Amino acid sequence: MKVWPETAKINKEQIKKIQELEKQLDVVLVAFEKPTTFADISSEQLKMIQKLEKDLGLTLLAMK
Repeated sequence: MKVWPETAKINKEQIKKIQELEKQLDVVLVAFEKPTTFADISSEQLKMIQKLEKDLGLTLLAMK
């Protein structure tokens, strides 16, 4: 079962542009091959995810 969208195959020029924007915005950007969205979750579901993040020492993304 595939649960994570495939990362985009990008060329050096695209990487450079992404890195420039990351630096400008002070964020990390991840490029995916196909459009993807974050899951629409309830506040209770968010609390469950945040608890697991804390327990595991990880960052989790809920994607559709």
